[in-house]
Amino acid sequence: MTFTALIAEDPAPAPKQPEQPFYLQLPFMLAMFGLFFLVVILPQNRRKNREAKKMMENLKPGAKIITSSGIVGSVVKIKDGDTEVVIRTEDTKMCVLKSSITTVVAESTAPEVKS
Repeated sequence: MTFTALIAEDPAPAPKQPEQPFYLQLPFMLAMFGLFFLVVILPQNRRKNREAKKMMENLKPGAKIITSSGIVGSVVKIKDGDTEVVIRTEDTKMCVLKSSITTVVAESTAPEVKS
């Protein structure tokens, strides 16, 4: 063989590493999911719960709110051990659970007076 023929040849193939079976990769994937859950999802849920609790504690008469069913109204009074809220919409007053309030749109110092 000549020198140019030796240069043109493909290199010898590297010995192939056997692939690990799936059941050996499973603990690594579970550990990565657990780490993702602890670092990303858990703090986000805690922050949302803390903000919702703070919003409910600061709820006062006169605040404009939106319920989970889409009802927009103003808080008239908070009753029955702080679990129910009476709200006023256009022509009606209704009692809703405090847990159904999703958003406080605007805070007000005094409730609206309807003439």
